[in-house]
Amino acid sequence: MGIVVNHAANNIKFPDLLVQLDVIPATELIQLPRKAGTVKVLKGGPVETGRGFVLHSNDFFIENSTLPIDNGICLTATLDILKAIAHGEGPQIAVLALGYAGCALGLLETETTENGTSTPRSATCSARPAPAGRTTRSRDPRPEPARKVKKLGT
Repeated sequence: MGIVVNHAANNIKFPDLLVQLDVIPATELIQLPRKAGTVKVLKGGPVETGRGFVLHSNDFFIENSTLPIDNGICLTATLDILKAIAHGEGPQIAVLALGYAGCALGLLETETTENGTSTPRSATCSARPAPAGRTTRSRDPRPEPARKVKKLGT
């Protein structure tokens, strides 16, 4: 499982998602903390684009929900972090990625070995079915988030 971080979802605004997910009512948009209004929404990948993943600074942590990634970067995929951001209590730095990139077991490693890293071919493997005898998997054994984001303007 991977998350693409260099493709903005320019037609989707973070405050609109907060309303859509009932994190805040539309009448409270005007009271949204300034920082919450600047959270960027990214196209995290072509798999499960209705699922949201917040990549954020390590100054915010939810027990059993936040996964430390590397050097001050964490991942949280629950509504709790969206609520915290909406109330000005979230991480200092955050982006929301919708969807993820995934490959059949061993496919990414094979493509990387055969093709090197000069082409983004491996990023498209999430759109292809798994080869016979291979299954897809997530490396994180924790439960998936309880709610999904509806597709917006894709």
